[in-house]
Amino acid sequence: MTKASTIFPFWRPELGSSEQQNIEAVLSENYLNEGRFTTEFESRLASLLGVPHVVAVTSCTAALYLSLYALGVGPGDEVLVPDVTFVASASAVTMTGARPILVDVDEMSLMIDLDRAAEAVTERTRAVMPVHISGRPAPMDAILKFAKERSLLVVEDAAEALLSRYQGRYLGTIGDAGCFSFSPNKTITTGQGGAVVTHDSDLYRRLCELKDQGRPHRGTGGDDTHDAVGFNFKLTNLQAAVGLGQLELLEERARRLTAIRQQYMDSLKSLPGLRFPTDDIDGGTVPQWVDVVVPDRRDDLVDFLQKSGMNCRKFWHPIHTHRPYRLDDQGFPVSTRLVPNSLWLPSAFQMTTEDVAAVCQKVRDFFVYS
Repeated sequence: MTKASTIFPFWRPELGSSEQQNIEAVLSENYLNEGRFTTEFESRLASLLGVPHVVAVTSCTAALYLSLYALGVGPGDEVLVPDVTFVASASAVTMTGARPILVDVDEMSLMIDLDRAAEAVTERTRAVMPVHISGRPAPMDAILKFAKERSLLVVEDAAEALLSRYQGRYLGTIGDAGCFSFSPNKTITTGQGGAVVTHDSDLYRRLCELKDQGRPHRGTGGDDTHDAVGFNFKLTNLQAAVGLGQLELLEERARRLTAIRQQYMDSLKSLPGLRFPTDDIDGGTVPQWVDVVVPDRRDDLVDFLQKSGMNCRKFWHPIHTHRPYRLDDQGFPVSTRLVPNSLWLPSAFQMTTEDVAAVCQKVRDFFVYS
């Protein structure tokens, strides 16, 4: 951020000359739909994450939906979803005709509680969807063991976890399928967009069919053969052109986000009225945003910081409190108690060390003087 700036944003996307040049190349070729830029974007993501297959689609919601649908999840089935996540995780299940079964979360990490998940399994349960909130890994070894014992599929919601690792493996590459988001508040953006990654060649073929009207390979729009039911969830050349430019700075941004998180933790971890969810920066976690729990004083802290131009974001409401998925709070004691006390601090990768220090000082002032 520049010295002239008086606003510390929760997040701010950033585009540059590479994106503009790529867009101009797309326009000069006069082919705006999915094409060679999309293929290159998929190829570069696959190489970066060490997976054989990437399918770029219109959003992470679409990626989750298509993954579940391609794996055979449908009407009458159930999918375990943590209660603390963006509503899209549950909506993607609903899109398949299946039912999202909400599960309370772990006290320290805010990730799905496998003890509660075990209680929720029925003969209809087909899959579990771990969500890597703010880039923190869900306990994937335990989740894989849990799923194997019950013959469940594992679809990772890695919307906020691009380049974040768990025991040396990239999040999103561990389950049957993993889904990423490229919305404007992610480390890289294509405006709207998402991707599915998988090691399974058969699943890859089905995903290609589903995102492009039943065609396993890009067609002509004319006398193509459509051997399967499919839809239209293609990522366009224009979007991929932006994504290719963004990828050039991905690793640099990831390093900066990690440093921002570490600076916040070093400066604020001793405050008695604030705690960080359990994390493993040394083990490879790449934070998307910096989240904290502030028991009983969350809203006051948000107001205090925003009056100084330090923009925070309150956590989503627990999924079980939204009208389409409403359930009694008694079934979700942890999320009901912790989510109203949780927020994301200013986390934009443009923030300098001095910017983060200024936010930290304001947070300390809040606990000392207010």
